[in-house]
Amino acid sequence: MKRARWFFATCFLLCAACDKPAAPRPSAEPQTPVTSAAPASAESKLIAPGAPAPDLVMHAHTGETVQLSKLRGRPIVVYFYPKDDTPGCTVEAQELRDLSAELGKHEAVVLGVSSDDKDSHQAFAEKHQLPFLLLVDTDHAIARAFGVPVLSGRAKRTSFVIDKNGKVARVFPDVTPKGHGQELLQTISALRS
Repeated sequence: MKRARWFFATCFLLCAACDKPAAPRPSAEPQTPVTSAAPASAESKLIAPGAPAPDLVMHAHTGETVQLSKLRGRPIVVYFYPKDDTPGCTVEAQELRDLSAELGKHEAVVLGVSSDDKDSHQAFAEKHQLPFLLLVDTDHAIARAFGVPVLSGRAKRTSFVIDKNGKVARVFPDVTPKGHGQELLQTISALRS
């Protein structure tokens, strides 16, 4: 009887929305150097608006290396999402894809981050024709640097807008995927006014 209850509980958790993902797969991706050594956990403290964004060197699904300090002079969206190609994460990515021309008018850079590996990111980006980079965070180093909570091996859906001077302009700690692209666009637009 206990085994049957455990089985059904496990099935329920696996079938739940993208915010309740399974454990990450091991990856041979390079580790991400960070400036913060704080552990990623449910109690992580998000970087506050006004604070400098962490200067990270990160690896994208395309094989490119991205360093935040080299993107100064442009607004940056760093959005954390739990898992590639799941319903909520797909809605969020598609909205950002569909707003890419508008975001481009503001010279904004969009960077998606999850603990999925490079191959998973590549498949997700190709399937949904995503025009922005997806950063590999299998070791949760990027999440730690931004203070994003990691639950069951997956980052909480959280977004940051970084201004052209490299400071965090706005934090979205509790993101609802539908409509979030528009929230980010409005925030970017307000930075230029």
